[in-house]
Amino acid sequence: MAAALALALASATVFGAADFLGGLASRRTATLTVVLVSQLWGLSLLVASLPWLPGHATAADMAWGAASGLVAGVGLAVFYRSLATGTMSVVAPITAVSAAALPVMVGLALGERPPPAALVGIAVALTAVVLISRDDGGAAEPLGRPTAPVGRMVIEAVGAGVAFGLFFILLDRTGPDSGLWPLLAARFASIGLFTAAAFVTRRSPRPALSAMPVVAGAGLCDMVANVLYLLAVRGGLLSIVAALTSLYPASTVLLARWWLGERLGRAQAVGLGCAALAVMLIMAP
Repeated sequence: MAAALALALASATVFGAADFLGGLASRRTATLTVVLVSQLWGLSLLVASLPWLPGHATAADMAWGAASGLVAGVGLAVFYRSLATGTMSVVAPITAVSAAALPVMVGLALGERPPPAALVGIAVALTAVVLISRDDGGAAEPLGRPTAPVGRMVIEAVGAGVAFGLFFILLDRTGPDSGLWPLLAARFASIGLFTAAAFVTRRSPRPALSAMPVVAGAGLCDMVANVLYLLAVRGGLLSIVAALTSLYPASTVLLARWWLGERLGRAQAVGLGCAALAVMLIMAP
């Protein structure tokens, strides 16, 4: 169980970095292009990793994987658009709250019974992302662009979070012996979706040359985070693993502060402290 919790924390850290890079890339080139090309980079890493984590996937495993890829693809596109037009340090945590709440509720409904300390930790984790999502007016606007209307920004962030929550749940339904094959099905499904979207909209899939390193970084980080999450949820409870993974906005916010100069408000600072407390409670023996 301890290994699963460590993997979930690592997944949260890398997910946060992937989201930051994806949002940054979406400010330099079209969101659809960023998602499609970053997914291709992630696919290349996944194919190279398959021999190291082999498995035997059933048709059901691949179907769950494909379904997770479709919902995650839609969520990623909406999320990157929201990051590109809104305030990163607000959008990312709102999405995380929605992404965490759904699998936690599903896990508990399916009969999971985490230890009392872990239950408190889950509640503190959800509180943490709510606090981190509060903007005290110090966050920077996106690279000279006007910030999106608050209503639209919140709707997009919540929608993306629900999609990510479904992704967590659907991957949890795959068999423990299926290796990374469900992720392969997920990635082919999402790439097919965005290839079709690019064809319909007649949008060139070529990102700006200056954005390519950031796009590649987003795709590689996203795939690493996916693998870490899949390994974590196979060794731990969905409700606990999802709650820990939902703390990824902490790294997004810290990167936004370091790279973009977005100031950290008091509520966000308290939220980061709550995130640390949540980790200690959930990982307590």
